[in-house]
Amino acid sequence: METSNKDYYSIAQVADILSVSKETLRRWDNNGTMVAERCPENNYRVYHRSQLELFESAQALFTGKWDEELTTKPLRPYKLIELFAGTGGLAIGLEKAGFESVLLNEIDKHACNTLRKNRPDWNVVEGDISQIDFTPYHGKIDILTGGFPCQAFSYAGNKRGFEDTRGTLFFEFARAVKESKPKVILAENVRGLLKHDNGHTLETMKRIIDELGYQLVEPRVLKAMFYQVPQKRERLLLVGIRKDLAKHVEFKWPSPYQRIMVLKDALKKGELYDCDVPVSEGQAYPEKKKKVLDLVPQGGYWRDLPEKLQKEYMMKSYYLGGGKTGMARRLSWEEPSLTLTCAPAQKQTERCHPEETRPLTVREYARIQTFPDDWAFSGPITSQYKQIGNAVPVNLAYAMGRALVRLLNDIERNEKVTKSNQSRLIYA
Repeated sequence: METSNKDYYSIAQVADILSVSKETLRRWDNNGTMVAERCPENNYRVYHRSQLELFESAQALFTGKWDEELTTKPLRPYKLIELFAGTGGLAIGLEKAGFESVLLNEIDKHACNTLRKNRPDWNVVEGDISQIDFTPYHGKIDILTGGFPCQAFSYAGNKRGFEDTRGTLFFEFARAVKESKPKVILAENVRGLLKHDNGHTLETMKRIIDELGYQLVEPRVLKAMFYQVPQKRERLLLVGIRKDLAKHVEFKWPSPYQRIMVLKDALKKGELYDCDVPVSEGQAYPEKKKKVLDLVPQGGYWRDLPEKLQKEYMMKSYYLGGGKTGMARRLSWEEPSLTLTCAPAQKQTERCHPEETRPLTVREYARIQTFPDDWAFSGPITSQYKQIGNAVPVNLAYAMGRALVRLLNDIERNEKVTKSNQSRLIYA
């Protein structure tokens, strides 16, 4: 349900905004902590905006500077190196914000073909990152980005800092930083990195970024649904500023958009896209599975099946407890999609169309990640799903890109002031 009155929010919307479960909201409703009311238009239970303004996450939504930040323009085209570039989600968003890619590295051949097909002028370097020499770019790069897979490090001794990460992809990311010395670095990863190896992995990364000569902004998890992305995806972002520049500037995270986009925004004509989602290829369910999912209502999952079918479908998992809300899951038009995975039809992570009993198609996947409709994907369909599922949502990357442009604009202005002052001293 989505009410047309912008001052009222459905239970699902409020759960997303406040990052609590619908069950928690029902409990608050029952004990009087925050009581829902009946919407004057349709009698659904809703919350008024005034009830949400007490919460920090809602305040950001209502008072953010999205429209103002949308006017951000770079003082000049900022040079970018992107590592682990994938199928281009981050690169498209950063390009839109005003960055100019000078090198993109990716090992997956299908993803590289996707990048080349869509941007023939990009310098796509396919292959193992360990074989790339970044020294020719020393001092010529404004920003280096990368979403490296996180691996645990060896802590035997743990005295060699940077060298202790050798053999991991973070080491290669750090080596690229060391060799190219960009003004700013952006690393992105899954939320799980916060607790990976009891937090040791992230702490080691922080220490090495410091050793490399960068001041790290406190890492933050951004929820894509706050940045014009109709999906409940989260990414951990790390921003580092070269220490000789950091003392003069302050990085500010992007403001959220005024409302949360839902699946309907992705697949139907509206604010995000000027037409309904184009037809494209997609996977299909086996007949037996289709018969089960036919019984799941919009927004529902395996617990909405008859009990006998629940036990049959879930097998031993039925008795293990826990939500397992991705199993036999049908999406809802009026909520953001669950986080897209590398395959839309796996039993643990179903992403069934809200009305038709089928997995989401490739183009539907791409729209939920806010790729433009003219961005074509290469390779077999399984690879296309994987490329899209692994991507940074384009609109999240665009919002982050604007924030980084504002940072680099400040650095640019400060450098001009510094040079001007130095000139005065020389000729004084």
